[in-house]
Amino acid sequence: MGAPGFDYTGCGNSDGKFAECTVGKWRKDVLSILDELTDGPQILVGSSMGGWLMLHAAIARPNKIAALVGVAVAADHLVTTFKRLPIETQKEIEEKGEWKFPTKHNEEGYYPLTYNFIREAENHCVLNSPIPITCPIRLIHGMKDGDVPWQISMQVADRVLSKDVDVILRKIGQHQMSEKEDTKLLVNTVDDLIDNLSTLT
Repeated sequence: MGAPGFDYTGCGNSDGKFAECTVGKWRKDVLSILDELTDGPQILVGSSMGGWLMLHAAIARPNKIAALVGVAVAADHLVTTFKRLPIETQKEIEEKGEWKFPTKHNEEGYYPLTYNFIREAENHCVLNSPIPITCPIRLIHGMKDGDVPWQISMQVADRVLSKDVDVILRKIGQHQMSEKEDTKLLVNTVDDLIDNLSTLT
């Protein structure tokens, strides 16, 4: 179980321009991978924005998903962050058509997001109502995450309909969760899920 990792359109090694992408387009990327390249139920592992998209995949293709593992899940995060900006700043971004979303993960120090990207992303928010996902879910989040608050993982756990949900908080974990112990935890979490699912079939 578990499809290989991939980069969304306009990200990493994939073709396309980041500036022309939307959450909806990336959601289609995930669904096309599931539909065309996988056979049988999958365990999806999604980090940050990938965690948000992982939830959408599970909502759209319940029969294709055996379980979910989220790492620093950024559900609704861009939209929530935008809406917390002062109204004047929001209007300024709307007029300019661009939002320089701060990040420590590239040289520029920001991701250039269009105003249209934010508006389109609003259509894909999941935390405003119960999330119709019933498979096992494991959510791992670092409490020292400076990009995506760990409380989002708690909100996801609260909103999903599944009863089989564990949230694992790493007290000194950062956003990338790239320390040796973090990686070990992720691998062990996936292995445990595979063992549990194997005993059910």
